[in-house]
Amino acid sequence: MHDGASASRSSTSSANTSNGSQGGYVALRPGDVSSAVRTLLVSTKDLQKILIQWSLGQVSETDVSDVYVQIGTDFNATIQAFAYHRIEMSEIHSIPQDLRGVLEQCLAEDPSPEVLAIFMPEIREVIFKLLRGLQSKQHAWKSRASRGRGVP
Repeated sequence: MHDGASASRSSTSSANTSNGSQGGYVALRPGDVSSAVRTLLVSTKDLQKILIQWSLGQVSETDVSDVYVQIGTDFNATIQAFAYHRIEMSEIHSIPQDLRGVLEQCLAEDPSPEVLAIFMPEIREVIFKLLRGLQSKQHAWKSRASRGRGVP
C-alpha cells in the first residue's frame, strides 16, 4: 500500500476510537454489539469483493486501501461495543495489523487472479481468526446484555 495510505491508516486507528462517522458504524446506543459486529462483517465481505475487482484490474490499490481503512474503523467500533459490556477482546487486537501485512504483500504484486489466489487463503485465515474471536465472546455478551435488561 502506498505511503499516503499508510499515514492515513496510522492516524485512523487513533482517530476512530470514537464510534466513527465516516460512512461506517455509528452507534445508535453505546454497546450495540450486534450492529457493530454486523457492520464489521459487511466490511470484511467488501474487502473480499474489492480484492477480486483489484485482481481483474477494475479498481486501484487505493480502493482496496480505503476498504481496509473502513475495516479498521468498524473493528475499533466493535472493540468499543464489547468494552462497553466489559468484555475484553485482546486476542483479536492484532487482526488489523495481520490483515495489513498480507494486503501489503498482495498489493505489492501486479494485479491478477493468480496473485490473488496466492494471498486469498491467508487473508481468509485472518478473517476467520476475527470470526472465531468474535464468536468466542458471544455468550459473555449475550449474558451481560440480558442482565442489563433486567433478565436474570
